[in-house]
Amino acid sequence: MKKVVIYTNQFFGQIGGEDKAGMKPKFEEGAIGAANLYKDKLENAEIIGTIICGDNYYAENMEEAKSTIYNLLDKNIPDMLIAGPAFNAGRFGIACADLCTAAAERYDILTLTGLYIENPAVEIYRKRIYIIETGKSAADMKKAIHRMLQAANKLLAGKGLTSPEEDSYIPKGKRANVFKDKTGAERALDMLVAKLSGKEYKTEVPIPTYETVIPAEPVPDISKIKLAIITSGGMVPKGNPDHIPAATAKFYKRYDIRGVDALQKGKFESVHAGYDPVYANDNPNRVVPLDLLRELEKRGELGSLYDYLIVTSGNSTSVADATRMGKEIAAELKTAGVDAVIMTST
Repeated sequence: MKKVVIYTNQFFGQIGGEDKAGMKPKFEEGAIGAANLYKDKLENAEIIGTIICGDNYYAENMEEAKSTIYNLLDKNIPDMLIAGPAFNAGRFGIACADLCTAAAERYDILTLTGLYIENPAVEIYRKRIYIIETGKSAADMKKAIHRMLQAANKLLAGKGLTSPEEDSYIPKGKRANVFKDKTGAERALDMLVAKLSGKEYKTEVPIPTYETVIPAEPVPDISKIKLAIITSGGMVPKGNPDHIPAATAKFYKRYDIRGVDALQKGKFESVHAGYDPVYANDNPNRVVPLDLLRELEKRGELGSLYDYLIVTSGNSTSVADATRMGKEIAAELKTAGVDAVIMTST
């Protein structure tokens, strides 16, 4: 009988909500919380334990979290680690994918997780681990668990997964030779005929499609506009009073800059986890050029600055969350009569 350990967060581990997001990893024997959805459905395998860790703790202390989990797993190394599913939850997704990657490398064991295609962890980890594609939220839980169980049982049986289409995993960017009855030219012509006839066909070379964003019209005269500053560089007041996440942010904050000519060293700092903040913290205006914009404003070359600096951390933020925040910010700025925006990154 093979041994399986399930990893989950504080919510699905039935510990609590955001109030428990800072909890350190703990090991519970058997299936706890959402881990019960896998119980008795794994073939020739048993769940020996559930590791539960707070989303914030893992995201903010990744090396420490893994070290603690290693100490828990070293006592009874499983044959497989299953993490999640985490759907489109950024912090949870990063934890699941990062732990699966680390456990596979450290113990040479099977690992598997489940994520929504736009979860920020997908692009970071998909080439190294199997990630079963899920829906956006826990509303897809039943289907997600079914797909993950199918993949887990194949892996546990030593069969391996065949293709993303057959086994529902997100493509890892690898190519494999497959023998077909017809040549590529013949298959291409068959697809063309089917397309011209209005019949169903499926391409062998899928091309990703992205939403088309129409650029705004150019500003005719910046000396007559109200300009807002937005940054995804995580530049916040010292101490990060609003707890903007270092990665996978789902919200933004606004800070009053009326009467402020520049962001002062020691009063602002970057909490962004995707770049070295040393030079940004030494001079916060390197990320948010408030000092230069104030000079333009004083010289009359810029009409005026919006009273608030809008800040988030763009590190690993999902497309869905970025789109939502963008719409919310745009609505606020339009109401405030803002004509244009400068958005700075890292």
